[in-house]
Amino acid sequence: MRSDHLRPDRRTLLKVALGLGAAATVHLLAADPASTPTRPARAAGTPPAAAAGPPAGLPGRPPAYRLQPMTAAAPPRFRPAAPPVRTRPFEKLPDLGRSVVLTFDDGPDARYTPDILATLRKHRVRAMFFVCGEMADTHRDLLREMADDGHVVGNHSWSHPLIPGLSRAAIRDELGRTSEVVDATLGTAPLWYRAPYGAWNRNSFEIGADLGMEPMAWTVDTLDWKTPGTDTIVRRVLDGAAPGVVVLSHDAGGNRSQSVAALRRYLPRLIDEGYRITVPQRV
Repeated sequence: MRSDHLRPDRRTLLKVALGLGAAATVHLLAADPASTPTRPARAAGTPPAAAAGPPAGLPGRPPAYRLQPMTAAAPPRFRPAAPPVRTRPFEKLPDLGRSVVLTFDDGPDARYTPDILATLRKHRVRAMFFVCGEMADTHRDLLREMADDGHVVGNHSWSHPLIPGLSRAAIRDELGRTSEVVDATLGTAPLWYRAPYGAWNRNSFEIGADLGMEPMAWTVDTLDWKTPGTDTIVRRVLDGAAPGVVVLSHDAGGNRSQSVAALRRYLPRLIDEGYRITVPQRV
């Protein structure tokens, strides 16, 4: 998505989300064992730690996720069992202990994503990036950089539409095209997806599962898309921090300079407070 002007009213969408019930209980997830709250910055020339989840560069299966989402081409250790069809997305990950999961939507964007990646790299932590296919297709170099640094690349649809207003065929096209771009670039398809605006429906849960993906929502919404000010974004993250919390921010879709500046401030604070900044792994 390239502009905030297309976002529907958040209150209406919140009603849709509330109708789906509370967060799913997580028992199929494990924390990234390599994530710690006190890592030193990586020295120049030192390669990043191993990726959480499927690494980039593996021989990929044919990009045909609209027709055949799961094949036997991937190495067995990186082929989690096909997920069940959920009735609500994961909103909080209590099984991860004293951890916080940082997530960024709508990118990648050449103006802001590199700065976010640099900050995460400085503190040796990993995050989840839910990418829009049209942006990912344009900035495949940033997709590779995400994967090289061990971040989880998720699916956020192709063009950021309101999913409940689409036909099943259109939903499959939105999710399938994005998975194809990620797979063609990184050699592995996304294992997670997030509905634009947090607006889910039964069709999206069924199609997401058919494409091998689990639905991920969030616990703390920074509302950074409203550009409320860097101080406000920082306060929302720190006030909302708790074990298993999933934080929603953005690295595209508008002016994200406040999001970049806020991350530089709240990330070291979270680490100092003893939180592991981690990502979930499918097991």
